[in-house]
Amino acid sequence: MNETVESPHSTIDPTARRRVLLVCILASLAGLMCGMDIGVISGVLRPFGQQFHATTVELEWVVGGMLVGATIGALTGSKITSCLGRKFTLTVAAAAFSIGAIGCATSQSVAMMIACRLIVGFGMGLSDFATPLYLSEVSRTEQRGAMGSLYQLLKTMGIFLAFFSNSWFAPSGAWRSMMTVEAIPAVIFLLIFLFLPQSPRWLMIQGRKEEALETMTRLRDGPAQAHKELAAISEQLKTKEEGWKLFKTNGNYRRSVGLGMLLQIMQQFAGINIIMYYAPRILEAAHFGLSAQMWCTALIGLVNVLMTFVAVGYSDKWGRKPILYAGYGIMAASMAILAFLLSIGTTTLPQQLLALAMIIIFVGGFAMSAGPLMWVICAEIQPAEGRNLGISISTGTNMLSNLLIGTTFLSVMEAIGSANTFWLFAILNAVGVVLLYLFVPETKDVPLDVIEKDLMSGVKLRDLGHRKD
Repeated sequence: MNETVESPHSTIDPTARRRVLLVCILASLAGLMCGMDIGVISGVLRPFGQQFHATTVELEWVVGGMLVGATIGALTGSKITSCLGRKFTLTVAAAAFSIGAIGCATSQSVAMMIACRLIVGFGMGLSDFATPLYLSEVSRTEQRGAMGSLYQLLKTMGIFLAFFSNSWFAPSGAWRSMMTVEAIPAVIFLLIFLFLPQSPRWLMIQGRKEEALETMTRLRDGPAQAHKELAAISEQLKTKEEGWKLFKTNGNYRRSVGLGMLLQIMQQFAGINIIMYYAPRILEAAHFGLSAQMWCTALIGLVNVLMTFVAVGYSDKWGRKPILYAGYGIMAASMAILAFLLSIGTTTLPQQLLALAMIIIFVGGFAMSAGPLMWVICAEIQPAEGRNLGISISTGTNMLSNLLIGTTFLSVMEAIGSANTFWLFAILNAVGVVLLYLFVPETKDVPLDVIEKDLMSGVKLRDLGHRKD
């Protein structure tokens, strides 16, 4: 029998709340897979490139192959998720990670590596689409920010684990071992995802109301709350989800899609993935030795994990926008200082340590803000009728932006120099602060149906959920 605690407003079921937390953690393991794939390539590029005599452009496309696959996964995620449901979409993603990672570990050419990275990327695109959607639908309103941030937290943990394992294999150049470390958890998660409950919202969409009630009752504080929440979902679903039709006919929906795209462009052009993919190369530009490059990269990954706890712990207390303002300010300042250091040269140990500190501060600023919170907001602002399409487009935008950055960074740094490259990212982060003020709403403690009503009635984007009457 579930333990219950009476409050003046409701009957709280601690067992159900723990169950929701467990479900969200298990679903967020998809982020761990994504993170390991993002992180592992930073250690693989050098020994792999040496073995197969890869050019700079070929190495950029070893990174880019994953991003092409991720874009495909993100853009097809809406259809796949609608047909299979959130749970089985995550299972398909885990299968893609497993197959692709094993293929990468056994690659016999640059072309084979790129092809297998594309398969892994497809799993990443599906995960980036389906997981935030699933988390937003099973979590409680008052915990939505924290639960949504779990995905990014697990992603940062995956990046750290990959960086850490790379550091151990780097002296021997055993890039196949690095890739094998990625494949093992992917197979385990494939089995775990089979035990997740389906999203109650998706079950309602499929007309499986009894299953939806049973699932929702296990995730909420008893039948009364479950009935109330399903009634709200049923009301929203009276309007059939027809994203493309809505996009063509409703300017207010186009605003939410546009905002989702802007948020993802802002996230990627902050510059985080140049650190994740190319940290050893950046540290090399700051005159760090090979061993120091790899261990410093692992330290960067650890900071990435720890600072994500800020978003998990405080996004539902402080709000999304204050944390985002702080994060973008930190990123702009740290990139500017790093650019200055690279322009004067980092030839002394204090200069090298200061450059490393700026990279760590930048990663910390991103991890506490834009990393998790852009995904949270993107899932919150889309109306029910066009939710799948809106999230699919924003996720695809993220992957395309990531692809552009990932496949040009080395060439840009060679063309204009490392200092000018980081000045550019400092400017982009400063612009991000302005865009946050102009367009991004504060969604803390605002029910999804209130955000939708404000959006569709023409309220300014920055005022969604906080209507100025």
